[in-house]
Amino acid sequence: MGGIPHDHYEPKSGGEKWLQRRLPILGLAYDTLMIPTPKNLNWMWIWGIVLVFTLVLQIITGVVLVMHYTPHVDLAFESVEHIMRNVNGGWAIRYMHANGASLFFVAVYLHIFRSLYYGSYKAPREVTWIIGMLMLILMMATVFMGYVLPWGQMSFWGATVITGLFGAIPFVGEPLQVWLLGGPSVDNATLNRFFSLHYLMPFLLLGLTIVHVWAFHTTGNNNPTGVEVRRTSKEEAAKDTLPFWPYFVIKDLYALAVILVIFVAIVGFMPNYLGHPDNYIPANPLATPAHIVPEWYLLPFYAMLRAITFPIAIPFTGIEIIDAKFFGVLVMFGSLAVMAAVPWLDTSRVRSGRYRPMFKWWFALLVVDFFVLMWAGAMPAEGLVPVISLIGTVYWFGYFLVVLPLLGLFEEPLEQPATIEEDFANNHPADAEGSASAQPAE
Repeated sequence: MGGIPHDHYEPKSGGEKWLQRRLPILGLAYDTLMIPTPKNLNWMWIWGIVLVFTLVLQIITGVVLVMHYTPHVDLAFESVEHIMRNVNGGWAIRYMHANGASLFFVAVYLHIFRSLYYGSYKAPREVTWIIGMLMLILMMATVFMGYVLPWGQMSFWGATVITGLFGAIPFVGEPLQVWLLGGPSVDNATLNRFFSLHYLMPFLLLGLTIVHVWAFHTTGNNNPTGVEVRRTSKEEAAKDTLPFWPYFVIKDLYALAVILVIFVAIVGFMPNYLGHPDNYIPANPLATPAHIVPEWYLLPFYAMLRAITFPIAIPFTGIEIIDAKFFGVLVMFGSLAVMAAVPWLDTSRVRSGRYRPMFKWWFALLVVDFFVLMWAGAMPAEGLVPVISLIGTVYWFGYFLVVLPLLGLFEEPLEQPATIEEDFANNHPADAEGSASAQPAE
């Protein structure tokens, strides 16, 4: 499937023609800004620009922090305190970096759940979805390693717990864990490894972001109806779309400005709200915190890990095939794998959840399940919490492996609009008249 038909860049001046023949960067910029975009996109399509902005913010603030940070177990905690107390604006830079990670995950989870609801993973956008899932995994690895760098109590013990999971992998687990740690336990070699990787990974993430944007610019944006833009001619495509500039750029910038007002307020007035107080205590290998937890954005997957307290064994023999610890690791990573496989698990012929009445309820339950798992991951593993975590884990896998395949077979979808133009006219009649009058004469 080719791109949406539209007018491409035509250099006018001699200088533009000279540059276009040698380095077509002006054409690339024009085609990116003027790409035809479905005119019926709603406010759930703003998270892409928030994610790009936050990634750039994290890279810039991270580079500045590195200038004053010392990756050594005897000096790391003190260097962070030095940044907070002695570097001009250091407290603001550090708090923007720390809370920027939270903004990153708020935006990426909303971006993912929007894509799951509107079917943005369906053909021809499977590769775009897979690239996005790789970006999510890389983000998780990056923030985990960044959480270790302040070398507080939660940094040290979080690294000890998570790296210990790799030791549960049969045959290769122990050497893999030693390689990751740089020795038998979390120590200075570990901190140096994590510092190096934490600094490198955002640039890899930036590269994947470029590929991700390239992928959906090739296939075109999905939209709330799930109906594709007509591609038979430029005239037909123009009835379903508007240029990305200025319509959607201004809309995205407005949304970004509103979000940044909230972000700046959090940085200025409640910067430690999402942090853990134990991480303001220097790391002590001899004092274990009462309750070890990762940052809030990793809690749902941490809850799935802790939910598995039993092995897989051959019935009636007691012979374990997979011990409980490794089973928990498989479940945690499997929760991401089933989400990555959703383009092939969802059997419905209808793309958008807007026209799937049964799907809406199951999807709403998935969103609730995600927040329940987040809560369970933050709680001590006692009382009913392990049971709730297990139920939440079962539903997470059940939704992707059972519900979605079966819904496609039994669900009766609602009638979809024939075109994006029809949907836009039904929902925005006044805007549709203005859009029609603005179309160039044929």
